[in-house]
Amino acid sequence: MPASPTALIMAAGHGTRMRSSLPKVLHTVCGRPMLHWVIEAARAAGAGRIVCVTRPGDGVAESLPSGVEAAEQTEGEGTAAAVLAAREQLEHRAPVITLSGDHPMISADLIEQLVAAHHASAADATLLTTEELDPAGYGRVVRTSDGTVERIVETKSTEGLSAAELEIREVNLGTYVFNSEALLSALDQVAEERGERYLTSVFPILRAGGGAVAVHRTTDVTSAMGVNTRIGLMEIEALARDRLIEAHALAGATFRAPQTIVIEPTVEIGADTEIGPGVALRGTTRIGDGCTVGPHSTLIDSTLEDGASVVHSYLVEAHVHAGASVGPFAYLRPDAVVGAGAKVGTFVEVKNSQIGKGAKVPHLSYIGDADVGERANVAAGNITANYDGRRKHRTAIGDRARTGVHTSFVAPVRIGSDAYTGAGSVIVEDVPDGALGISRPEQRNVEGYAERVDTEPRE
Repeated sequence: MPASPTALIMAAGHGTRMRSSLPKVLHTVCGRPMLHWVIEAARAAGAGRIVCVTRPGDGVAESLPSGVEAAEQTEGEGTAAAVLAAREQLEHRAPVITLSGDHPMISADLIEQLVAAHHASAADATLLTTEELDPAGYGRVVRTSDGTVERIVETKSTEGLSAAELEIREVNLGTYVFNSEALLSALDQVAEERGERYLTSVFPILRAGGGAVAVHRTTDVTSAMGVNTRIGLMEIEALARDRLIEAHALAGATFRAPQTIVIEPTVEIGADTEIGPGVALRGTTRIGDGCTVGPHSTLIDSTLEDGASVVHSYLVEAHVHAGASVGPFAYLRPDAVVGAGAKVGTFVEVKNSQIGKGAKVPHLSYIGDADVGERANVAAGNITANYDGRRKHRTAIGDRARTGVHTSFVAPVRIGSDAYTGAGSVIVEDVPDGALGISRPEQRNVEGYAERVDTEPRE
């Protein structure tokens, strides 16, 4: 069985055309750095080792996922110099796949096909090529009379190129598989051209030494889509988003306005779930079967169980159990847990709290550091005053409790099961089970007040 290949990813360079202090390969595509898309594709394709070529101090090495090695390029320019920076990691006889860190749409399937073609050909090098692109600006693949690869002709500048070379439509996509020993030996013979050492220069050297250079031709042109500007980044983002949505749709989810969706690759969506317009699904968000999300909701690292509904709301690290409803215009902060069949309604904020099964917090309330019992009803304008200036305290509202409008709970305080609170109360002591807690000043009516106010002189 052939040895597992090493994936060598070129990740050096800031990309000045991005107009950013952030290294180009760390700009995100659907929430994931574009470099990490390439890393994930290499892993999925079976790479036994992944090495990224970085520049010292650019921050890329520090961003690498666990298990990915960095090779610092401290000298030289060009792709050949970048490969030589990883010489120590490549001196182990396994095949080497070279990938570009700014080509995030390279797929695991295509990498696997390229590696399989390399093994089948027993060549020293195998190129990925296509005839599906406008060849202008790409390196043209020049073949010999017997169809083998002779060399790559760069065409960014057409000066000095023959008409025959310019008629070639097969172009080099910059992704290769090499036998590591043959590659390193050839690289030592590559000369500088205009201050750079090009990886494509190894092909004539390999052929001159009796080695074979094979080709794997593809119709997947998205693999060649590199990012050099913010415009290119937007194009790649749209493509990646469409691929993610297509996969979820094939698995049974419905997207009502897919062009308005923001979605990240770590999101999970169950069958028969409907995603409305303007929805953002980010991080490790997991959505069960038969849910409704949106319109215009954001879920970050949150979980919706089967049949839950979230409308016009913002959730961060929240958990909504089966059949519960959230919104519109609710804000669920970290560690908000909404029980099965419960309701968190309009303009309600919940933080670090448990809303019990079947409970209702319908509107205009803040529930922080609280435990709301099953089938309790928290009326409009209720507030849990959870912070005394030094520490946070919890409020407990028992099962089936009914609170009045505009009630404030000064924690720590407990409202018993089946208990009530009077409207406008400030509750500072526990309310026993089944009791009514009421705390408000006695009403006093001042007769003739309006007439007196009307006769007073105004400034």
